[in-house]
Amino acid sequence: MASNHLKWESKQLATWYFTFAAIIFGAQLLFGLIAAIQYVMPGFLFEIVDFSIARILHINALVVWMVFAMIGSVYWLLPDETGIETVGIKIGKLLFWVFAAAIVVVVLVYLLVQVGPADETTIWFITEGREYIEAPRWADIGIVVVVLGFIGNLYATGMKGKPTGIVTVLMADMLAFAGIYLAGMFFTDNISVDQFWWWWVIHLWVEATWEVFVGAIAAYGLITMIGAHRKVVEMWLWIEVAMLFGSGILGMGHHYFWIGTPEYWWEIGALFSALEPLPLVAMFIHVLYDWGKQQGAAHQRGEEGSVITNKPAFTWFILQAFGNFLGAGVWGFFHTLPQVNLYTHGTQFTSAHGHLAFFGAYATILIGMMYVAIQGSNGIKVLKHTKSSIAAAWMIAGGVMGMTVALTIAGYVDVIVTRAQMGATWAGYFDGHSGMWMLQGMDWRLIMGVVTFLGFLFLIKDFLSTGKNAVHIR
Repeated sequence: MASNHLKWESKQLATWYFTFAAIIFGAQLLFGLIAAIQYVMPGFLFEIVDFSIARILHINALVVWMVFAMIGSVYWLLPDETGIETVGIKIGKLLFWVFAAAIVVVVLVYLLVQVGPADETTIWFITEGREYIEAPRWADIGIVVVVLGFIGNLYATGMKGKPTGIVTVLMADMLAFAGIYLAGMFFTDNISVDQFWWWWVIHLWVEATWEVFVGAIAAYGLITMIGAHRKVVEMWLWIEVAMLFGSGILGMGHHYFWIGTPEYWWEIGALFSALEPLPLVAMFIHVLYDWGKQQGAAHQRGEEGSVITNKPAFTWFILQAFGNFLGAGVWGFFHTLPQVNLYTHGTQFTSAHGHLAFFGAYATILIGMMYVAIQGSNGIKVLKHTKSSIAAAWMIAGGVMGMTVALTIAGYVDVIVTRAQMGATWAGYFDGHSGMWMLQGMDWRLIMGVVTFLGFLFLIKDFLSTGKNAVHIR
């Protein structure tokens, strides 16, 4: 991702974040493949990279590459939105290296040390042992310091430059982004209390602050790529803020089924969690409807309509609208009702939802922003599709969807055999997980994982070769 055509240092810094994000994205997929192989062949890499370590690296790399790409996205759009260079850019560059070095150290510890002595030193230097947020305490503190420095740059730039609705939303959202993460940084001996706060990070941090973030990115991207009306996208952005911070907080209740909270949380959580993707989908529908009308009117006047200035990025943005609705909305609602969640909680249904929701809501739009950065970095006026960009989109999206379907089928086996027939006993677990449908589901999950990884290789090939497919408008 060259920066020869960039006049803003902020955008150059963004390409650093995007490049590191792409590397960690590859690591996430690689360790996901290793874990998928171990489901089918349990002895694969035994005592070298055990399943528990492969899973930790797969999940934590997912979070880390997305956080890097999110910070990169903000640094990219700030000069465009505010009209000035990002304030504190030197601090931003220093924090990038601190963050990247910390991630490399954590990964090496996971791979080389793996298991600690189960005392305070383990929590501080190896792993906290809390699912999805296993980073050791020192790394947690480092992440918060880096994000606070980034937020300081964002606020200083937003207040000094031209104010826009997108930057204002990002300023509010990033403050919540840093604040809610703190809920996962303390430990309590009572597992119900610990899980109560743990869900604030696993659900609220992701499904509220991250969703608002991608709304702001979508608004910026639609304005940039197809000339969407700022008033329209910012209107929907504010609606999304209202609904997501409301529905995201209340929707967290559907996770509380198992940890002893009052029963009223069940119904509240099930209802509001289903509302989260709607404003973002509505933004896309409204903007694309208006854009289609403008295109039609232009053709009737015998004029050439407006050009999509970045077709690969636009493709990934559209995939985000569909993926968010399906992954976070449809697959999420599959098992949030408490009467259903009684049987589906902790089964492969959860894994199916998690794969499609994270990919559909976040990975898609962040890949789109990488294409936006590549276009700007290479001074390309109009970025067209290549065979590699098309192959990457089809294979990654198709592979993730295939994994989701395979895991959904496996989830039905979990529900019917393990829970409904066998009463959630250990015997039921082993019967369910040794059945034909479960085994075939895991086989297909692995096959679709290979397809996804091949799509990633096409994506990287396209990233590195972009510039040859430029169209310059006179």
